[in-house]
Amino acid sequence: MKRWLKLAAGIAATTLAAAGCAGSGGSDAGNQSSAPPKDGTITVWLMTGTAPDSMSAALHKDFEDAHPGVKVKYEIQQWKGIQEKLTAALASDSPPDVIEVGNTQTPFFAAQGVAADLSGSVADFNGAQWLAGLKASGEYDGKTYGVPFYAANREVIYRKDLFEQAGITTPPASRAEWLDAITKLKAKFGSDPDFQPLYLPGQYWYALLSFLWDDGGDVAKADGKKFKSTLDSAGSKAGIEFYKQLVEASGTKAPKDNDEATPQQATIYGAGKVAMFIGAPYEVATAAKTDPSLKEKSGAFPIPSKTAGQTAPVFLGGSNLMIPLNSKNQQLAKDYIKLMCSAKYQGELVKAGYVPGASTDTSGLDSDPLAAVMAKASKNGRAVPASPKWGEVESGQNPLKDMLTAYLTGKKTLDQATADANAALDKIIGG
Repeated sequence: MKRWLKLAAGIAATTLAAAGCAGSGGSDAGNQSSAPPKDGTITVWLMTGTAPDSMSAALHKDFEDAHPGVKVKYEIQQWKGIQEKLTAALASDSPPDVIEVGNTQTPFFAAQGVAADLSGSVADFNGAQWLAGLKASGEYDGKTYGVPFYAANREVIYRKDLFEQAGITTPPASRAEWLDAITKLKAKFGSDPDFQPLYLPGQYWYALLSFLWDDGGDVAKADGKKFKSTLDSAGSKAGIEFYKQLVEASGTKAPKDNDEATPQQATIYGAGKVAMFIGAPYEVATAAKTDPSLKEKSGAFPIPSKTAGQTAPVFLGGSNLMIPLNSKNQQLAKDYIKLMCSAKYQGELVKAGYVPGASTDTSGLDSDPLAAVMAKASKNGRAVPASPKWGEVESGQNPLKDMLTAYLTGKKTLDQATADANAALDKIIGG
């Protein structure tokens, strides 16, 4: 499960240079020759850690058997430097035929005119079962350019043994119950000065998104191809206020001027003095390197909604599949993606521990309690604004992080912090 977080919090955060991304723009993949060659090669670029070797080997055999004379040239790409490599490849006359990109990267390539419009093939790609949050990430200007590949999301990971000792018999199913659990944990273990009912860093904006969305707020709203920041809306402010309420109620010792990666929150959890944190299933394995017993002691529940019995929306980190506009094998590329979206290979993704992007069947994750909770929460998943410039938000001086730190430390009022964040965001994604 480590693979997805690297994408959502790292690779997708890097700005993609627009230089060299020339293209005719807006052309449909069907404008290319639809007749597959009798022999030839289709080049596929997937990222390291995505498809297990056994899955890709079976997939390529099935594809080649269905297309006599055609071979799959499968190239695993490394995340380091992939932005520059993709930028150059998609602008060339001989790009790969199928590529995997981060879901927040998709609008960039679509806007640059180097990606094929796949709107007419959505049904062929099992579009009726696409994960809703990823579906939105593959769209730009009313057209579909990215096909959901797979996803993962955050949940609340907790110590079952500490909950039991504090008299908490069932995982919280609302914000009120979550706060009540924090109170009970403090009453039981608060005499230990190092104990934290909830570890929550001040700049954990991925977690903040759940609260914004749950309160009816959002980061920004689309206005044609432009975006208008909405962090000062009533719903957004309510979500930010709840974030502060969690920080203050828990008495977390996490830094208010840094995020969940600095220091690594799984390491903090592994030290044994934290009862809960918002994270991904794989982080338990990281924590267990310090304390192996945490594998058995840890459970999970979806991030609670303010409405009892519902789950809060979650940010979906993941990947999309795209076809470069200049691919010479458009129909073969479509056939490849169609096979990847089939029940057989979506099922293989589930076996590998992913939430499939093109299938609603996640029953294969039920045997893993942490992954099962992640899959349940993913049904209420969402994506960040589909702005071609979103990478600049994450790779630069992220206005959401600055806003949280300023508000949590009291340097700015909520009104001032959100107004300043809006202004900063509008400079990046407003045009």
